[in-house]
Amino acid sequence: MAVSFRTTRVAFSHTMCHTVNMRQKRAYRYRCYPTATQAAVLARTFGCARFVYNWALRLRTDAYYERQERVSYADTSAALTTLKQQPDTTWLNAVSSVPTQQALRHLDTAFRNFFEGRAKYPNFHKKRGKQAAEYTTSAFRWNAATRTLILAKMTTPLHIHWSRPLSNGAAPTTVTISRDTAGRYFVNILLEEEIALLPETSGQVGIDLGLHDMVVLDSGEKVGNPRFFQVDDRKLAKAQRRLAKKQRGSKNRDKARRKVARIHARIADRRRDFTHKLSTRIIRENQTICVESLRVKAMGKHPTLAKAIHDVGWGEFVRQLEYKATWYGRTLVSIDKWYPSSKRCHACGHVLDSLTLDIRHWTCPECGSIHDRDVNAAKNILAAGLAVSACGEAVRPGRVRPTTAGFREAGIPRP
Repeated sequence: MAVSFRTTRVAFSHTMCHTVNMRQKRAYRYRCYPTATQAAVLARTFGCARFVYNWALRLRTDAYYERQERVSYADTSAALTTLKQQPDTTWLNAVSSVPTQQALRHLDTAFRNFFEGRAKYPNFHKKRGKQAAEYTTSAFRWNAATRTLILAKMTTPLHIHWSRPLSNGAAPTTVTISRDTAGRYFVNILLEEEIALLPETSGQVGIDLGLHDMVVLDSGEKVGNPRFFQVDDRKLAKAQRRLAKKQRGSKNRDKARRKVARIHARIADRRRDFTHKLSTRIIRENQTICVESLRVKAMGKHPTLAKAIHDVGWGEFVRQLEYKATWYGRTLVSIDKWYPSSKRCHACGHVLDSLTLDIRHWTCPECGSIHDRDVNAAKNILAAGLAVSACGEAVRPGRVRPTTAGFREAGIPRP
């Protein structure tokens, strides 16, 4: 019986190990509690930054659609100077000029991401959404010895809850103050520092992502899916029903809106804490981490599994693995999304014609091996990732049977 091979293209992002510490940008996020006076200053700053962002977005949009002109950041910056001199908008001078100028830079970055295909067209910022203001070094005073932060237009330092220490001699380059929809204030302190690399280890891991178990390792370990949204689903639905019945513009409606926002914040905080702890543990224990690439955005449109897919947080988990691998000198390999990791036997390389989601265990028709679907996928991901790391992008993953179904699933014509 003839055995055929085909070369499987494995697309990957490779984070190489470093032998020396490298200076990296790192943000520290803390909860802060402004006084009533400071909260009033921040509210004005948030409003001015939001107004300038929306004004510049309208300016650039109208210039292109009405006159086919492209407006640059320098043009909006010059127009902002003129805007502040107008009688109707002199109130923009009541806040620091840095956050409003940074709003223009953020808009310019949003347009650059749009033109380069990384994001959609910029949206207008809403008053009820998350509010933020960014301060550069000229707009705040930082005392490293006493750990005090005084922002522009303020006379007293912010009360910050230092939940974790900053690095010695920290010199912040940017400070961002934000207020979420639940009314909580946070300060993000951006530093450029040397992050100590983790000791090298011989650990290697293949990771399969799923819904029943969020993470399945090639060793057979399964990390369950906490389903944070599903836990608070009924509580959230009840709070949203009460919000819908409140009169618009009333204080009771604002209280109900804050309650809904607090439930959402609790869900997001718990999910973020879980993924950070899990990703940090995997980075510490393994030198090479191999993961599968999932089209989370496309999968999120599934008619019945969309809520569960968004709840599990695959994209955020992989994002954390990527930047932590860069920080700590680990190697991260992402396997191509069309690689048949679940229906390929890791023992002999045989590939099934099809494997539906309801089948969690299957027996290889060639070698007779009994496979757990997810563990088998994790082992295949590890093998393909190691082959990529050693040989480059084009690898031979093993014995396979080329079928029409495989090309049909990939959405490409069979050669």
